[in-house]
Amino acid sequence: MKIQALNIQTGDHIIAYFKNKMQVCTVKHISISDKTNIKLSVFLGDRYRYSSSGTINFDSEALVDLAD
Repeated sequence: MKIQALNIQTGDHIIAYFKNKMQVCTVKHISISDKTNIKLSVFLGDRYRYSSSGTINFDSEALVDLAD
């Protein structure tokens, strides 16, 4: 299922290009610096580990795949 990046919430599991491959990430924190860009702090899987965390930037109009 695809949703607009602006509608992503903390805890959502998304499919995104992260650490050089497409994978399922869990959204930890959302930062909106302006109305056109969204910065998501994410980590791999269901359990937070610093080594598997990072950020992904999206345009607010972008469509993002939600993982089931």
